[in-house]
Amino acid sequence: MSEITARQRATTLVRDYYAAFNRGDWAGMTALLCDDVAHDLNQGPREAGRAAFDAFLARMARSYRERLEDVLVMADDDGLRAAAEYVVHGEYLADDAGLPPARGQRYVLPGGAFFTLRAEADGRLRIARVSNYYNLEDWVAQVR
Repeated sequence: MSEITARQRATTLVRDYYAAFNRGDWAGMTALLCDDVAHDLNQGPREAGRAAFDAFLARMARSYRERLEDVLVMADDDGLRAAAEYVVHGEYLADDAGLPPARGQRYVLPGGAFFTLRAEADGRLRIARVSNYYNLEDWVAQVR
């Protein structure tokens, strides 16, 4: 049997994160995060900690139904940084602050994220930072 590399551990962690997202398993997602996770919102501020991430997921679940497809995950040799590219297939369910009114509009949008990973005291690799990116102008044009 071959040994799992640091790169494989990292890509598995990020794939597990997105698999939990696609299942709507918010607890499963947050279990993969460090307690002090830094979350960089697309074209927005940095939020820190699992509680802030949970609040973000609650806002997302209220306003959007999304599934990520064609997920590609890459990681460095040390397994401490990773990146993902994907296509978001979504539906805008309820108004989100500062954005156009929701009427059940559907959208398809490429997106990506960058990750910093860290081995925790319990030996598990977890996500210490996730920075999300997509073209907000494209999204707005699709839901208008």
